[in-house]
Amino acid sequence: MDDYTKFNSKIIDQWVNEGWEWGMPISHEEYLQAQKGEFKMVLTPLKQIPKDWFPDPIKGKKILGLASGGGQQMPILTALGGECTVFDYSQKQLDAEKMVAEREHYQIEIIKGDMIKKLPFTDNTFDMIIQPVANSYIENVQHVWNESYRILKPGGRLLVGLDNGINYIFDKTETKLYHPLPYNPLKNPEVNDDFPIEEEGIQFSHTLDEQIRGQIKAGFQIVDLYEDTNSEGKLKDYNIPTFWATYAIKK
Repeated sequence: MDDYTKFNSKIIDQWVNEGWEWGMPISHEEYLQAQKGEFKMVLTPLKQIPKDWFPDPIKGKKILGLASGGGQQMPILTALGGECTVFDYSQKQLDAEKMVAEREHYQIEIIKGDMIKKLPFTDNTFDMIIQPVANSYIENVQHVWNESYRILKPGGRLLVGLDNGINYIFDKTETKLYHPLPYNPLKNPEVNDDFPIEEEGIQFSHTLDEQIRGQIKAGFQIVDLYEDTNSEGKLKDYNIPTFWATYAIKK
C-alpha cells in the first residue's frame, strides 16, 4: 500500500469522531492555567514531561508540533508565549487546533502534511520540536530524525514520545504472545486477521536502534529520557514499560 499514510489519516479522523483521547482539545480553564505557568503535558500516556525539558523561557521560541494536532500540546505552548506551528496529516486533528485558537483568540500556523516526505520548512527554523507518540504510524523513522535535525536551530530541542514495540507482541487481551517483532502489516498481512487495519490503522513496531540510536545517527545528543506504561490493561497492571520519551538537542 503505497499511500498507507493517507489511509492512516482517515483512520485517525475516524478515531477523533469516536472520541479518541488524543483528539480531545484542552479546555478554556486549562488554557488560562497555562497562561499562569501552570500546566501538564505528556508525550506518552501517563508521565508528565519534566519542566526542565522545555526552554526557559518558552516565550518567543519558535516551536513545531510535529504530528501533534488535536489541541493539546500546542495551545499550552502558545499560552506560555511560544510562536507555534502545528503539522499533521489528520484534518480532524487540525480542526481541533483551529477551534482552540479561535476560542482563545491566538495565532498559530496550521499546516496539513505528511512527515514521511520532506518537511516544508527551511533549515534552522525552530527552537523546539515536540512530537507525542506518532512514529508507530510510519515505516521509516530515520527520515523524521534527519528532517527534524535539519529544521532545528543549533542547540534546538527535540522532545518525542516513542512506542518501544512491546504492545505489538501481545494479543488484544494482553495475556498471550501473538506475533514476533517486527510488526509490519505491509510485510506481514496475516496480522490483519486479529488486528484489522480498518480498526487499528497501519502501525509499525520500531527498535531502540531505530528510535534512539537513529536520533544519534542524525546528529542529536540525547540529554534525558524516561519510560512509561500504557494507561490501562494487563501490561499496565504489571508495570511493564511500553513507551519511551526522549529529550535531545541539535549539537
